[in-house]
Amino acid sequence: MGVRALLSKPFAAYVHRQNQSWIKHPVEAQQAVFEEIIAKAQATKFGKDHGFGRIKTHADFVKAVPVRDYEALLPYFNLVKQGEKDVLWPGKPLYLAKTSGTTSGTKYIPISSDSISNHINGARDALLAYVHETGKAAFLDGKMIFLSGSPELEEVGGIKTGRLSGIANHHVPGYLRTNQLPSYRTNCIEDWETKLDQIIEETIDQNMTLISGIPPWVQMYFDKLIRQTGKPIKDIFPNFNLFVYGGVNFEPYRKKLFESIGRQVDSIETFPASEGFIAYQDSQTEPGLLLLLNSGIFYEFIPADEYFSENPTRLTIGQVETGVNYALVLSSNAGLWSYSLGDTVKFVSTEPYRLVVSGRIKHFISAFGEHVIGEEVEKAMKLAMQKFKEVELIEFTVAPFVSQNQGQSYHEWLVEFSQKPLNLDIFAEELDRQLRKLNSYYDDLIAGNILQKLKLTPLPKGAFQKYMKSQGKLGGQNKVPRLSNDRSLAEGLLTVTSS
Repeated sequence: MGVRALLSKPFAAYVHRQNQSWIKHPVEAQQAVFEEIIAKAQATKFGKDHGFGRIKTHADFVKAVPVRDYEALLPYFNLVKQGEKDVLWPGKPLYLAKTSGTTSGTKYIPISSDSISNHINGARDALLAYVHETGKAAFLDGKMIFLSGSPELEEVGGIKTGRLSGIANHHVPGYLRTNQLPSYRTNCIEDWETKLDQIIEETIDQNMTLISGIPPWVQMYFDKLIRQTGKPIKDIFPNFNLFVYGGVNFEPYRKKLFESIGRQVDSIETFPASEGFIAYQDSQTEPGLLLLLNSGIFYEFIPADEYFSENPTRLTIGQVETGVNYALVLSSNAGLWSYSLGDTVKFVSTEPYRLVVSGRIKHFISAFGEHVIGEEVEKAMKLAMQKFKEVELIEFTVAPFVSQNQGQSYHEWLVEFSQKPLNLDIFAEELDRQLRKLNSYYDDLIAGNILQKLKLTPLPKGAFQKYMKSQGKLGGQNKVPRLSNDRSLAEGLLTVTSS
């Protein structure tokens, strides 16, 4: 056993003991976070605008601070981007994390000097929990790969700015950096296919023990390794025994990924976001992800069926129940205040508090990590129709098609026209071009050959009406979802139109 593995076990035991204090006293831990962030932000512009000096309880907070998403908080975020101090949190952010998927285009999420430890320690503790529970630490002595965005950062308003994964790359602990792959130079390559070739060159003959990344990107890495060597991953990397992932639902990829490996390996699921590191899988035997309750984030939970009501119930950690879908709302030492993350979660345990990510509060597609939302597909359609003026639209919806074969997945647009475009293929190309402009993650997936360009499927007239009638949802307030993260609606439409 190497030095890293040897030392990790007492360190993992120490961190485990430290974490028990908040795991066993969750309500008190959250109350401490609440009081600390309110007190520290009193003198900020947001704190003054919302009377933080008068807030003593959660009930006071609910009255003073409404739940808002990124667009509703945009005036404050814009001031931060312009370089103003003391807007949402004291001083300036340490970083701005660029992310995508909103009506305002790219989001710039602040990461403060106080909140950076949440991102770094969350990932660290996920690995240490695994070491403590299983006793397996040999992976720390081998090479580890973190498939991530470029660590090169730009400046916006005098603040270092980039993708979260690139920012996190600058904070990999020194004791791991010596066995981290790929190299910094390779990580900075923007073109994915070029980068992937270089990653393979750097890793193919190494003792890879841990591989981490979003599943479809990891699968592409595996596919190329297998083509190049003619061997399964278990033979290329015989000591690879731990896969760490997050960002998308793993289930569509699980079968293909383990077939590529050639045997089962342990895995750790994480729940990272630009807004904060929310939870991680702390057990190989218990379901769900451990919610981090002492990490600078104060959580509120809105029953999902109340989310769009005028005054939804806002629960704290001691009030949640298992089996209920909640919209997740964050306030944090990054300067987010009653910020609607957009995710829904469901608790599977309250001793300790473990959850699963159950979906999104709004319709979306993120089968591959693209975070495409309804406003984006609607705008892409509008812009395409402005160019192809002969087109008249009745209804449309968008769904992912997940293929087990690399590069064969796509978004399918099922469209009912009253007047079709003169050339469906050219119209589909324009739709794809507009969506790529609107969503940088989708553009990355197309450029990286993980997704094909979208497939346009014209439906006969009356298709949507026939489908809604078959579901008992014709008329009234029932609406066809603009997009969905599975193929239930798509297959239903195709079935009723073929009958």
